[in-house]
Amino acid sequence: MDLYQELILDHYKNPVRAGLRDPFEGQSHQVNPTCGDEVTLRVHLVGTGADAVVEDVSYDSMGCSISVASASILAEEVTGGTVSHARETYEAMRAMLTSKGEDPGDEEAIGDGVALAGVAKYPARVKCALLSWAAFTDALYQAEGAQK
Repeated sequence: MDLYQELILDHYKNPVRAGLRDPFEGQSHQVNPTCGDEVTLRVHLVGTGADAVVEDVSYDSMGCSISVASASILAEEVTGGTVSHARETYEAMRAMLTSKGEDPGDEEAIGDGVALAGVAKYPARVKCALLSWAAFTDALYQAEGAQK
């Protein structure tokens, strides 16, 4: 088994920051109708604007190993960083996952997310990997609105 497969399985079996927690300003529930994966994700911000800190990302994810691992990777990569950094991380993940295998991913930008680069070659699985990221961007938008 290669390193990336092991990394995905590790995040699946031992998800980082799993479990829904309070406080939170934004919450989103997303479902992948193709396969039935589901995620509920919460975001807690401290501060306002692009320099606000993503203090906590908590989630409840049910689905395949790719979906759960992606939620775990997301939480690990964006928690503790700024909103600006979180958006950059999301854009780097989205670009890699929608590249059809052309973008190998930037480990500096997405950390363990590079383990999901192979998913880009399988369009049906891209939705699994992006599900938690869709929930995150929605919850982040809500959280920013609550801060105003």
